[in-house]
Amino acid sequence: MKVADLYDYDEVRAEPTATLYVTSLKEPALVLGGNQSPEVLNEERTRVPLRRRRGGGGLVLLRPGDLWLDWWIPSDDPRWRQDVRASSILVGTWWASVLRSRTSHAVHVHEGALEGDVAQRVVCFAGRGPGEVIVNDRKAVGLTQWRVREGVFVSTVLHGGASNDVVAYLAEVPPGLEDALDHHTLTSLDIEDARYVIDALVAASAPADVRFRRLT
Repeated sequence: MKVADLYDYDEVRAEPTATLYVTSLKEPALVLGGNQSPEVLNEERTRVPLRRRRGGGGLVLLRPGDLWLDWWIPSDDPRWRQDVRASSILVGTWWASVLRSRTSHAVHVHEGALEGDVAQRVVCFAGRGPGEVIVNDRKAVGLTQWRVREGVFVSTVLHGGASNDVVAYLAEVPPGLEDALDHHTLTSLDIEDARYVIDALVAASAPADVRFRRLT
């Protein structure tokens, strides 16, 4: 089964300056992790386009209305970190600073090792990894990264709504997966102005360039 890449990654890694990519979607898309086989999906997945991202983690169902932001940080940029975990935590810190300004709830960045049932990690939001943002003990921002000699590409998403219906696309559903997918959303965090969040993240991370793209 041929799966289209989520980005032109050769173009990304050739970018000489720190860049924030803000992507909106015309329709839902299923996104496989970098090493994930399409065999985890059932025939229902043909209802939505299938893409693959570079980087680890599991399946993500993206929809219009999700807040999806990715940072490319070249290896000669002062924001680049040699340590894998430090790169994720840096981006998570940017997100956490913005969310703290929008909510009175406790916000923290997960700095420990990957957590969650191994079988449930078939879906990205069922676990917790370094750099991911937790609000009142519920995951809010999912994060993954792809590292090459030219730099690091950190992908993040804050869902606009619930995503536990992603289980309908799985060939096998691990026990407890739907409960594990109880995460925060733009709605549950009372964020009505997504553009404010984007602008605040631009200010927090200070990329050299911001690019808006639409995935069709």
